[in-house]
Amino acid sequence: MPLYEYKGMSAAGKAIKGLKEATSEVKLRDGLQRTGVFLTEVHEKGQNAKKSEATGLSREVNISFSFVTKRDVALLTRQFATLQRAAIPLVESLAALTDQADKPQLKSVLADVKSKVNEGSSLAAAMADHPKVFDDLFINMIRAGESSGNLDIVLERLADFTDGQVRMRSKVTTAMFYPIIMVVVGMLLMLILFTFVIPRVTKLFEQQRKPLPFITEVLMGTAHFMASYWWLVILGGAFVVFLFRKWTSSETGRKRWDIIKLNSPLFGEMIRMIAIARFARTMSTLLASGVPLLKAMSIVKNILGNTRLIEVVEKASDNIREGESIAGPLRRSNEFPPIVTHMIAVGERAGKLEEMLNSVAVSYEEQVEVRVEMLTTLLEPMMILIMGGAVGFVVFAILLPILQLNDGFG
Repeated sequence: MPLYEYKGMSAAGKAIKGLKEATSEVKLRDGLQRTGVFLTEVHEKGQNAKKSEATGLSREVNISFSFVTKRDVALLTRQFATLQRAAIPLVESLAALTDQADKPQLKSVLADVKSKVNEGSSLAAAMADHPKVFDDLFINMIRAGESSGNLDIVLERLADFTDGQVRMRSKVTTAMFYPIIMVVVGMLLMLILFTFVIPRVTKLFEQQRKPLPFITEVLMGTAHFMASYWWLVILGGAFVVFLFRKWTSSETGRKRWDIIKLNSPLFGEMIRMIAIARFARTMSTLLASGVPLLKAMSIVKNILGNTRLIEVVEKASDNIREGESIAGPLRRSNEFPPIVTHMIAVGERAGKLEEMLNSVAVSYEEQVEVRVEMLTTLLEPMMILIMGGAVGFVVFAILLPILQLNDGFG
């Protein structure tokens, strides 16, 4: 049954809006009118919504799913797995999930999926109509679960996988939040000092008409430039950001930047670890769910987030089609650590590739946590030293001529 989003007026003149299922727009309008609600606007929340000419009311063709987060999908998958494990029929499970959903966007998606499944569509095909909510990995695992008759098991694995990805992203984001805040606050503080505070203090030195120390001259010149041309600094910074984004959006620039990130001394190893953990965890989950190897390789390359590693996986896929193993091309790329390729080779020989990839994922996820904690511990004192050095430079540059004036008076 289609789901409609509507706006209207009550008999008392109060604005009303909401979501409601109905067999048609006419039925919806008649039903609401009986409750004293008169429609002013209605949108069918679905993939095939079309503009209605008879009623003069517009309907949406595309829905924005920007507010449906990975955390929402993780929770939905966990609830779905619980319902399927309890042997609740699929349509009833989808109806329960639709009622449970808090966000209108997610509720409309689930209602559309339930409607299509009720009409005879497969679950994977119905979900594939909403790629901004359910990605390729999700769809292919659902399809594999439906084909094998183990949808409940696949949903459990998918729920564990999604929860793990959300936790890892949350840990990395949280760890980097404090240093970023310190950088932003520090830059704002220095901008205020150089634009408003220092020019007023240095006027005292200019009135003395005496030679000033070099460090004070540098400070005064910088403060004068910032006070007079602060807009030029902002425009220059924006222009640099624009050029950088344009460069990284090009194919050559993106490849070069991704290689630089992988080889950077401070963050390169952590970026590589995160990518390898994603690769191993996703491959293990897909293979254990019954997704074919080449299809799994095609899916996993899209979540690595690095063009250099994507090229490596694409090359490995080509070699696999020619009859080679996975470990060989990964080893030759020199982008995957030897221990990883060795464990993959052992897993292939023993027929336990999923289990070995799972072991690699667990190991690298733990290493990512340790590396994130280490970087956070290292960055905090570094930021304090940088901020302290900047403030110390300002204080010293101001105090030095004052001390010289005191010596002159003595």
